[in-house]
Amino acid sequence: MTHALALLATLASAQSRDEQIAQRAAALKPSLVEMRRDFHMYPELSNREERTARVVAQRLRAMGFDEVRTGVAKHGVVALLKGAKPGPVVAWRADMDALPIDEIMDVPYRSKNKGVKHACGHDVHVAVALGIAEVLAGMRAQLAGSVKFLFQPAEEGLPEGEEGGAPFMIKEGALANPRPRMIFGLHTTAQAAVGTVGYSSGPQLASADEFVATIQGKKSHAAWPHQGTDAVTIGAECVLALQSIRSRRIDPMQPMVLTVGTIHGGDRHNIIAETVTMAGTLRTFNESVREGVRTMMKQTLEGCTAAHGAKYELRWGGFSYPVTSNEPVLAAWSAGVLKRVLGEKNVILSPPVMGAEDFSYYVKEVPGFFYWLFGANEARGINSGNHTVNFDIDEDALVVGVKTGAALLLDALAKP
Repeated sequence: MTHALALLATLASAQSRDEQIAQRAAALKPSLVEMRRDFHMYPELSNREERTARVVAQRLRAMGFDEVRTGVAKHGVVALLKGAKPGPVVAWRADMDALPIDEIMDVPYRSKNKGVKHACGHDVHVAVALGIAEVLAGMRAQLAGSVKFLFQPAEEGLPEGEEGGAPFMIKEGALANPRPRMIFGLHTTAQAAVGTVGYSSGPQLASADEFVATIQGKKSHAAWPHQGTDAVTIGAECVLALQSIRSRRIDPMQPMVLTVGTIHGGDRHNIIAETVTMAGTLRTFNESVREGVRTMMKQTLEGCTAAHGAKYELRWGGFSYPVTSNEPVLAAWSAGVLKRVLGEKNVILSPPVMGAEDFSYYVKEVPGFFYWLFGANEARGINSGNHTVNFDIDEDALVVGVKTGAALLLDALAKP
């Protein structure tokens, strides 16, 4: 009986706290929309998030955060909110960078930086994180512990020769002093209706590895192809041969995508091309498949080029993300919090997808939970995929993100 009464008291306390969070989040909506639109109008590419980081730091200091550290992993911001009572530390991560995509939408918050757009919702992620921070700062007296906020640059990938993203944040101490017991994060998408969220138990997002393959042939006049080694023809064969790895060398039950996204080569229409460069990505959910495909790619490129007397080079770099996975027990607990806050019908068990996220690096260091913040509105035509020119979200999702995020963090502080 005593145990049952304790459980009822705990549930009542959580529900009361949820009501406070919901009221505070709803009151913040105009501010959340304003923040999101401001970040959307001034998007910045990976490792170039100077203005975004400056605005984030200013807002956190205005909220009375105890520590606001800037310049982490170039433009990252790490901030600590200490509760009135002693306790553990939990963390929230938001990514800040935009994409090299033109803004074509005719909206009041249209991007003012030509050729750059928040086409993956990181403007939403930053606004939601700042909203969570403001809600929790207003509830500091109830906090038994501390909440660390990580505003991360360069999730979308790195400029050539630069270091960045989650690995650099970790390297520069984002998870240290103090170290969180758990970390949470979300990603917005317009793949389901606003008002709902989604999660996976186990793998949620694939690993992703960027590669560049160079085919080295020999230049000659197009009228005498036998005097050269045509890198274009060899490159075409290589692209098709690489696809046979998926169709003939990998277990059909194992997810894997091998994409050649760009091909560049040749100097002129009447010259046999000497060099062709191909770039792409490899995505998997299984580490042995991942390593196996890397070996098979070398074998395939070596065979294709040797057959024509050419050479090749295969380089891996740019970005390399592990699988993003939610540990099943933590996923079940987190889903319970989400269902309490939003109602069971608004929390969707989502299948894994082949996209990738460098949040995966954090969960290799500490337990973590990552979920989808859905923002589609079919009636308003908001349903485009991430990384597209028409990507947008229904801004009602901002309040949903703040409510769920604040509840997860508060419950995590109290979790045994």
